Amino acid sequence: QVQLVESGGGLVQAGGSLRLSCAASGRTSRGDGMGWFRQAPGKEREFVAALRVSEPGTWYGDSVYGRFAISRDNAKNTVFLQMNSLKPEDTAVYFCGLRQGRAIPEILRHPYQYTYWGQGTQVTVSS
Repeated sequence: QVQLVESGGGLVQAGGSLRLSCAASGRTSRGDGMGWFRQAPGKEREFVAALRVSEPGTWYGDSVYGRFAISRDNAKNTVFLQMNSLKPEDTAVYFCGLRQGRAIPEILRHPYQYTYWGQGTQVTVSS
C-alpha cells in the first residue's frame, strides 16, 4: 500500500504564491508517476502537473503552464507543486495521485489512470 498526504494549501490573494507538498509512504517503483490534480465545486477533476518518480520528465496542464512547477525531493519521498501568479480560477481542492508504471504523459493526464490518492488540500485565491 501507498499513502499520500498533501499539505501547504491556504488562502492567498490573486498574484500570490503557494507551495504544496505530497508526502508518500510505502513502496514506489521505477516507472511510476506522481501527479497533481484539482477539483472545484461542480467541476470534474482537472490535470495540473505530473512527473516520473525515477526518470526525467515533467508535464503541465494548459491552464497552469508557465505559472506552476512540479518537483521532487527523492530523499524525503515528497513531490511539490510551486504555484505562482495565482488566479481566482485556481481555487480548488488539490489532490496528489500515484500512477503505478507506464508513466507517460498521455496516461498521466487522466485521473482514472491513478491508483492512490491523498485527501486533498484546499487552495483559495481571492480577487
